[in-house]
Amino acid sequence: MADVNLKINGRDITVPAGTTILEAARKAGIEIPTLCYLKEINEIGACRICVVEVKGARSLVASCVFPVNEGMEVFTNTPKVVESRKTTLKLILSNHKKDCLSCVRSGSCELQKLCHDYGIEDLGAFAGAQTHHEIDASASHMYRDNDKCILCRRCVAACEKNQGIGVIGANDRGFDTHIACAFEKPLANVACISCGQCITVCPTGALSERDDTAKVVEALNDPTKHVIVQTAPAVRVGLGEEFGYEMGTVVTGKLVAALRALGFDKVFDTNFSADLTIMEEATEFLSRYTEKKNLPLITSCSPGWIKYCETYYPEFIPNLSSCKSPQGMFGAVAKTYYAEKMGIDPKDIYVVSIMPCTAKKFEAERLDHTAVPGLADIDAVLTVRELARMIKKAGILFRDLEDDVYDAPFGLGSGAGTIFGATGGVMEAALRTAYEVLTKEELDTLEFHDVRGVEGIKEATYTIAGNEIRVAVTSGTANAGKLLDMIKSGEKSYDFIEVMACPGGCVNGGGQPIQPASVHNFSDIRAARAAGLYADDKALPLRKSHDNPDVKAIYEEFFGEPNSHKAHEILHTGYVIRNKY
Repeated sequence: MADVNLKINGRDITVPAGTTILEAARKAGIEIPTLCYLKEINEIGACRICVVEVKGARSLVASCVFPVNEGMEVFTNTPKVVESRKTTLKLILSNHKKDCLSCVRSGSCELQKLCHDYGIEDLGAFAGAQTHHEIDASASHMYRDNDKCILCRRCVAACEKNQGIGVIGANDRGFDTHIACAFEKPLANVACISCGQCITVCPTGALSERDDTAKVVEALNDPTKHVIVQTAPAVRVGLGEEFGYEMGTVVTGKLVAALRALGFDKVFDTNFSADLTIMEEATEFLSRYTEKKNLPLITSCSPGWIKYCETYYPEFIPNLSSCKSPQGMFGAVAKTYYAEKMGIDPKDIYVVSIMPCTAKKFEAERLDHTAVPGLADIDAVLTVRELARMIKKAGILFRDLEDDVYDAPFGLGSGAGTIFGATGGVMEAALRTAYEVLTKEELDTLEFHDVRGVEGIKEATYTIAGNEIRVAVTSGTANAGKLLDMIKSGEKSYDFIEVMACPGGCVNGGGQPIQPASVHNFSDIRAARAAGLYADDKALPLRKSHDNPDVKAIYEEFFGEPNSHKAHEILHTGYVIRNKY
């Protein structure tokens, strides 16, 4: 592709043909502000915040969609540009709920930052009527406050393009335009999969997770409750961002210390139950593979994916692993094995999950197949963002904490459990175990690079003990839909498939720290966080699920063996067909 030469603010710049002005400016070290633009997702040039002057053009142009051309002269910060952006910000604010002091996004709101940067103090002539909408808090995982919506349509694009769902869109026209579901249905009454990807791209406080911190605080202050907490693998590479750490930094020790400072009775690692999941799921796969029954086996760790399958591809329900997710397995063993071991009535054990995922809130409310009839396996789910708010509110100086370690008996997890947080991680963890179980030999290298990376669909074939095993890994439910369609048509055939609802896996989950568009557009958040997990795996002394001594102990003392009758009663689940209309 030929290069193009241009000037930006008087500086000579050379970029490939097809580059937008926004991208060219970034290469020159100039950040042009945006609100609606998300690279490859929402390139619509609608908000007009990114306008610039181009010599010879009769009007300002939207830099996010305007391609460069030879000899072009661009000016990004002239009085005319600045005045245009200020006017646009005032127009947006004229129909925006301005409760910034109590808004969940105060301090991380992209609109708030721009108004500060451009010195917006009053609306002047643009003050006037405002629309008003009731908050939709019907869903188990999130709410929508359209009084804070700026109609950027990022959420609409993420739902439709990344996830292939499209349950939200622009309703009405003109001044009454708002984002909602068809026929103004509540979010709980449509085929939303609870993934929360819409939340992570929202530039304001219009979308946020349901906040469950108050009920966790209430449990922590209840002397009759034994409150335990588990932390998912991806939390350790997400939480640090809320406290100024570089993206992908592993903060496990400080995470444990912070939870202990908040008053939890025991702090456990979901990596333990991830290892437990591998023992059950790998055994289940080997059984199905031997019997050639209900193949391909499809993983069940991602509740957003499970809800998607139940809703849009119910014909694949028999292919789903019957294993509960690591979150579900942890809650199940906490209220059975742990309760028995500690001599505590299961009803007095309050289980809290710290998850990178909003769909885990939905999963916790699935009360069929619970380990103890009448009791939920999980009592409360907090996202990484909710935990960060709890830590800050409690006055805990996160960066000053001394590293702490998890408690026994659920504090020991393998590197295989750690990489569950990245797309391909569950597959790699399962392959490590399946290989050694089948061959009775140790792997020379534990890395299965073919299933790593952020590509939407990955596939590989491995020959293990003379058996040819065809695998596929996909993330983002739009990609999952494409893969399942290829299987239905006969174009593709596999034995084992890993699906994660969120693009890139749990590291990019709907409950992770929110990064602004300026980060989304020019860095790979998924790869940076995943790199932290892979580094953590490589540094751990224990890297295979079946080598975890605490997992071995729970089978010896309680379950007998993987996929035993007792294991099925406690660690496995079932699925339902959901109506997508």
